[in-house]
Amino acid sequence: MPKILKFRNEELLRQALTHRSYVHENPGEGEHNERLEFLGDAVLNFLSGEYLYSRHPEKGEDELTRRRSALVDEKQLAKFALEVGLDLRMRLGKGAIRDGGYQNPNLLSSTFEAVIGAYYLDNDSNIEAVRAIIEPLFDAVPEQIVVSRSNVDSKNRFQEWVQRNIGPTTPKYITTQTGGLSHAPEFKAEVYVGDQKYGEAIGKNKKEAEKAAAEDALSQLKLQGLLS
Repeated sequence: MPKILKFRNEELLRQALTHRSYVHENPGEGEHNERLEFLGDAVLNFLSGEYLYSRHPEKGEDELTRRRSALVDEKQLAKFALEVGLDLRMRLGKGAIRDGGYQNPNLLSSTFEAVIGAYYLDNDSNIEAVRAIIEPLFDAVPEQIVVSRSNVDSKNRFQEWVQRNIGPTTPKYITTQTGGLSHAPEFKAEVYVGDQKYGEAIGKNKKEAEKAAAEDALSQLKLQGLLS
């Protein structure tokens, strides 16, 4: 696979590499890459889903969904970005650079998604052109890594969703003892991002309650169509 993807429309690649912070600090430098990131995310979800479906006919929906989440999670997409040489080509604002932007997994993964979206458009919306560069990347990910990441607990999965979709913040868990016996207390956990509550649940200890609250949050996101 080429280190740098070849584009016919260099301006499209330029936009894909441009973070919002760069546009904010350099007015008149064109559009940032967030719309392309949206498109690339959709293209990657389709291709990763099809890739896993065809290679694992024995797996059910839940397992395929977990594996797809692992194959295109922030950490893995950031690695893909490094593999195709996007790190030093990202156009970032000074603040983002000071915060380690060129090695920031969130920025790397977002830029990779944007570049995939741009590459799709640059090839006249030909999904086969994108598949030709994506499948070798998928093939190179060791099976044990996909499996281990697919088993990440619900708190980590919810935090990854928050960071990918809301920003660099951490969910807050508020846990209180609500009842039960002295030797078998019952705890209620609520999980918030900012002022918004995303989930709640009961558990026999704080850890279990918080994990269940994260699972409830993930379930609610799926019901709202915000998580596949």
